[in-house]
Amino acid sequence: MAKTIYVLNGPNLNLLGSREPEKYGRATLQDLDALCRKAAQKHGFTAECRQSNREGELIDWIHEAGAKKAAGIVINAAGYTHSSVSIMDALLAVNLPVVEVHITNRHAREAFRHHSFIAMAAKASIGGFGVEGYALAITGLAALIGGKAKK
Repeated sequence: MAKTIYVLNGPNLNLLGSREPEKYGRATLQDLDALCRKAAQKHGFTAECRQSNREGELIDWIHEAGAKKAAGIVINAAGYTHSSVSIMDALLAVNLPVVEVHITNRHAREAFRHHSFIAMAAKASIGGFGVEGYALAITGLAALIGGKAKK
């Protein structure tokens, strides 16, 4: 079984901790990456954490995850969630289990955020739990692919 989970973050998530902290909290991207690595390790996986403001780079990493036969992908496509058919197509093309995650509850926000192309390629979606949602997403992904929690 593959042992790596790709954790991919989209545009503006490099600004975590300083961008609208009332919505996104005070945790930085580095804090988020550490949380994901710890959550993955708890289930016997490693987390490959990446962030890009560019759609094509996110797609390249999705392709890489497929080529390297990753265990799965946790993705917060940020603004691309609502607009990127290309990211959705890439996720479908690699045929890996995907969990979509959002820091906020996108359904409690502006109407344009209610639609997700990413959800169409995901086994599950999690939102509204702050950065802790990533740990929940990794735990859920581990359950989907048969990871065992370490004591």
